Amino acid sequence: MTTTTSRTGRTAPRAARNRAGVSVPHLSVADRLARGKAARAEVPRSRHAEFEPAPDRADPIELLESQARARVRELVPIRYGRMLVSPFTFYRGAAMIMAHDLGPTPRSRLTVQCCGDAHLSNFGVFASPERRLVFDVNDFDETLPGPWEWDVKRLAASIEVAARDSSLPRADRRSAVEATAGQYRQAMADFATRTELGVWYARLDATDVLELARKELGRQSAPVIVNAMAKARTKDSMKAFSKLTQIVDGEPRIVADPPLIVPLRDLVDTEARPGYLKEISQLFRDYRRTLQPDRRHLLEQYRMVDLARKVVGVGSVGTRCWVLLLMGRGDGDPMFLQVKEAQDSVLAPYAGRSKVSNQGQRVVEGQRLMQASSDIFLGWIRGTGLDNQTRDFYVRQLWDWKVSVDPANLTSANLAAYGRMCAWTLARAHARSGDRFAIASYLGNGPTFDRAIADFAVAYADQNERDYQAFVNAINAGELPVQKGL
Repeated sequence: MTTTTSRTGRTAPRAARNRAGVSVPHLSVADRLARGKAARAEVPRSRHAEFEPAPDRADPIELLESQARARVRELVPIRYGRMLVSPFTFYRGAAMIMAHDLGPTPRSRLTVQCCGDAHLSNFGVFASPERRLVFDVNDFDETLPGPWEWDVKRLAASIEVAARDSSLPRADRRSAVEATAGQYRQAMADFATRTELGVWYARLDATDVLELARKELGRQSAPVIVNAMAKARTKDSMKAFSKLTQIVDGEPRIVADPPLIVPLRDLVDTEARPGYLKEISQLFRDYRRTLQPDRRHLLEQYRMVDLARKVVGVGSVGTRCWVLLLMGRGDGDPMFLQVKEAQDSVLAPYAGRSKVSNQGQRVVEGQRLMQASSDIFLGWIRGTGLDNQTRDFYVRQLWDWKVSVDPANLTSANLAAYGRMCAWTLARAHARSGDRFAIASYLGNGPTFDRAIADFAVAYADQNERDYQAFVNAINAGELPVQKGL
């Protein structure tokens, strides 16, 4: 370790430098705890209850339409149709609206790698490289360094919104939100007692999840989570292969299901297809370079067979998303990769733009920093699309034991338990990237922060309902295109 000699003659460690050459200070634990208390004095925890829409608040419909202008226009009605289902599905698609609302809210100035869209449905189970089920955050399209409070508020408000959709009693809704905020606070305090490696290796695997479910819910109620985990194990490449393909002239081909799945052969004419395939092959080589050498070697054992545009999610609908069918050592060895467009994070106008120019790289690096275990084929590319526009993309496996719990199926007890699991996971992700000592010190031991977040969740769920009604009115007035049932 490089050292310097202070004026007192004591030897002290010099600040390390990160890969960008920027000095990284190594403060003492006492200094970091003091930093958190100073932040508490500047922004009291009770202030996190505050939410009052600004008099000049942007029109939420215009914010949605501003996103639509950068998307595949014929797919936007599908996005609006999925958001129309309920206030919760609207909330899922309204990350930009909430980012705009969170910008002026009180913040402690303690920065972490934010998920940017940490609602209930963006947590779930998937397979680790060791082929074990793990529970973690699973969506990072909006990830960016920013205030940790924003992720907590996004999660807390999603619980209140989902609970209202399920007609759960007000007292139960508040109890679930307070339990979630309290778990985040307690988990951060716990992570402040762990070593750096202890935090880095912390995770919730299948055994942990089942144990927690049975402990908190009892064996009669735990099946909601148990069944979700059982379902996850069936969502693999073979399941996708049987569902999405058929054999044509001896070769597997992705089956068209327009507008949700449209193979490349149906998007471009026969004469132009060879040129596109050549460019895609080059992009595939570019993507391989973003992988570790061992994983690059593994990927090279597969050949690309087919490609299709696919509609995914709620908020993501309309962004360019492709699925690649790859085949390994025969018909029984398929793999699907998802190539998903990465645009600027919705947090960027309020937290600052990403330090990396490729937005796919932003997503990948944020995911690797926040997740305890990431997809072995996670990588990024920049390429020119069918409209001759250059865009950024990130790549991952399409299905790899991935599944999320549907909030509509959660009882009051289930919701509180699930919220605590999400909160622990979020705290772990923030502890990996931020100053866990300062955040734990800021949060303290009492329920002041928990109650403030519960108040915020109610206020923001009220705002979400008003925005949802404005959205419904705009659709009914013919101001927004909508395609339902897809």
